[in-house]
Amino acid sequence: MSAVTIIDPAAILKEIGVRCQLSAASLPQKLESGDALSSVGFRVSGNRLVTALGEVVEILTYPEMTVVPNTRSWVCGVANIRGKLLPVVDLNRYLSGSGSEITYRTRVLVVEYQGIYSGLVVDEVFGLKHFPEEARVDVAYPDEVFREYVSHSYRAGGYEWGLISLFTLVEAPQFLQAAV
Repeated sequence: MSAVTIIDPAAILKEIGVRCQLSAASLPQKLESGDALSSVGFRVSGNRLVTALGEVVEILTYPEMTVVPNTRSWVCGVANIRGKLLPVVDLNRYLSGSGSEITYRTRVLVVEYQGIYSGLVVDEVFGLKHFPEEARVDVAYPDEVFREYVSHSYRAGGYEWGLISLFTLVEAPQFLQAAV
C-alpha cells in the first residue's frame, strides 16, 4: 500500500503569511510628509509650474476638438470627453499671447471648480511632485506673465516650481469671457 499525503490549504496559507511578514520587516517604513505639498508638475513655455493635487480632476492627451466660432484666440475648441463637453483653452496663449506647440507631450489639465469645467493645454506634465516646506521660496515669480496666479515657488532639483492656482485662473472674469 502507498502512503497518502494530506494537504492542508489553510496551513500552507498561514505559513506563506508568516514568511511574508518576516520578509517585510526589513522594508523601509513610510516617512510622514508633514507639511509637504503634493502637487501636479507641468511645463508651460519653459516655466515649470505645480498646482495643488486637488485642483486637477484629470489629465488628458490632446483630444480631438471642434472649433467654436467667435471665441478668443486662446480658446482651442470643445472636446467630447465621455459624453461631456469640455471647453479647452491654450494656457500659454491665454497668459502670454503666444500659443503652445502641440506635440506628443502636450496634455490637457482638466479643472472643475464651482460649476466651471475647463481644460487647460500645457506643454508637458511631469507627474506628481512633493515639496517639503523648507523648499518654499517667497519671492516674486521670475516670469511676469504668471505672477498674477503664482503665489510662491518651490526650489527642487535645480528648478524653481511656481505654485499656480488653477481655481483662481478659471474664475477670473477675463477667462470667463471667451466670446469675442
